[in-house]
Amino acid sequence: MPSAAEAEGGRGVLAHPRAGWLCPATGRELPQPELMRAMAARRVVLLGETHDVAEIHRWQLHVAAFLRLLRPSLAMGFEMFPLRVQPVLDAWVEGALDTATFLAHSDWDAVWGFDPALYLPLFHFCRQQRVKMLALNCHRPLVTRVGQVGWEAIPVGERDGVTPSAPASEAYRRYLAAITGRFAGPARPEAMAPERFDRFVRAQQCWDRSFACRIADYLAAATDDPLVIGIIGRGHLEYGHGTPYQLRDLGIEDVAVLLPTTAAEHDAAEFAGIADAVFRLDVPEPPQPRRTQPRAAS
Repeated sequence: MPSAAEAEGGRGVLAHPRAGWLCPATGRELPQPELMRAMAARRVVLLGETHDVAEIHRWQLHVAAFLRLLRPSLAMGFEMFPLRVQPVLDAWVEGALDTATFLAHSDWDAVWGFDPALYLPLFHFCRQQRVKMLALNCHRPLVTRVGQVGWEAIPVGERDGVTPSAPASEAYRRYLAAITGRFAGPARPEAMAPERFDRFVRAQQCWDRSFACRIADYLAAATDDPLVIGIIGRGHLEYGHGTPYQLRDLGIEDVAVLLPTTAAEHDAAEFAGIADAVFRLDVPEPPQPRRTQPRAAS
């Protein structure tokens, strides 16, 4: 298989075998045992996802099981849950709630709204193995307010334990501009308007920083040198932007990002730097029905 440099000098395409891990920095296939041992030695491993693809959540579960075997002191943080439901997560892991009560008390339909069947295997893994679950998200109105008026206008006592984000790099702004540029119809010019785009960046960074703060707070308080796995949307992780960037600002450098793909080949230039390693899945099942309620992670 060509390295990234070789591919850029030739066809510019990297082949990706099914069930294989690739290193985006080199284009080389990575043996899974070697990669998992390296990941188990990190402080934080972030597993990116597309929320409504069941195959990705199966992949996350498999990686978590590997890492649990290699690093028994483990916690798993979830974008899906705001901090206020942390006691519910604790009760679930301790076996004090059945599934229906857990979903009701965590206000799942309001704060996330995707089919819970997508995530329940991960939640049951934590319960069965007594793996600490961390609520990584913040109160939804905070995201809206930061997007509208910025951090400076939010009193410290109303920041839900989240510190102001490090300024967005120009590379991250370009990445987010590419995302909003995919919008179609009348939404596209509105999304790309400078003032609206700035609000979008601030809101995105509020989520990025919330996930990073919760992970950093847990690591700072822990006495058993845990590994934290983060279950987070890939848009918050790709190319080291988002949450990895905010973790570095908080002094946590030992962070890895793993991503899934269904692509049989990659453009070498675009692939370089997207993550520490990428795993190729089977062709996914059709996406699950979208949630019927707007995301309100509060």
